[in-house]
Amino acid sequence: MKKILVTGCNGQLGRAIRKEYGEEADFILTDVVEEAGIKKLDITKVEEVLSLIRAEKPAVIINCAAATNVDGCEKDEDFAYRVNAIGPRNLAIAATECDAKMVHVSTDYVFPGNQPRLLTEFDEPGPISAYGRTKYAGELFVKEFSKRWFILRTAWLYGDGKNFVKTMLRLSETHEEVSVVSDQIGSPTSATELARMIRHLEPTDNYGLFHATCEGQTSWADLTEEIYRLKGRQTKVKHITSSEYKEMNPASADRPAYSILDNYMLRLTSDFRMKDWHDAIKEYLLGDVR
Repeated sequence: MKKILVTGCNGQLGRAIRKEYGEEADFILTDVVEEAGIKKLDITKVEEVLSLIRAEKPAVIINCAAATNVDGCEKDEDFAYRVNAIGPRNLAIAATECDAKMVHVSTDYVFPGNQPRLLTEFDEPGPISAYGRTKYAGELFVKEFSKRWFILRTAWLYGDGKNFVKTMLRLSETHEEVSVVSDQIGSPTSATELARMIRHLEPTDNYGLFHATCEGQTSWADLTEEIYRLKGRQTKVKHITSSEYKEMNPASADRPAYSILDNYMLRLTSDFRMKDWHDAIKEYLLGDVR
């Protein structure tokens, strides 16, 4: 049975990967806190990473650990660099030493999002936030220090854990109206779908950079309306601009206005396809079987 080390195993994607592989993998599960069956690992410390990798000798390292609080990264960019850049660097160094495949998850925030067009893996990044800058630095380190790597850029992720979908549902319980940004466009992506893509790519030699989002596009406000429609909530959604949101939340970081990732490399090199975001969110909220 293949040994797979998963960092950030208690996050949304980490949980989805564990469920997707099931009993088919011999997991080495790690996170920032030690629990039953889960090892504590600080990916920002290279010697700690190397010690664990040398002891366990995994065939695959899947890095789901990240500092994903966009506003928090803006306030403490040093911390964001340690987790989002130095951490992947350390894992990539260790992967090379033990000849493991490296799967690293990145983000649409590596792009400025200032042009209304689909973005392929061949478009030039230009992050406009600390989160985007640090995640892009992590990509570069993975490319530099690991030999066999997959980098998957995803966006607007939701799954088993804290996320936008659950936040909107919670707000609907106490609010008759919620204000949601309508001029930021993206592709809501199910952690289940991303885990499926990882499981598809990981056994192959189809290495490289891939965009990995559910198909289609929407705004945060329209996504909220779809969530409420599916769950039968009567809460109204007030569409606001990013500028209006910034006035209400001055400390918030800049977000890409239009960051639709085209899964171009996936189409060119594989027959695997991710679901349309409408189908994926319905499955997530209503428990539809796939």
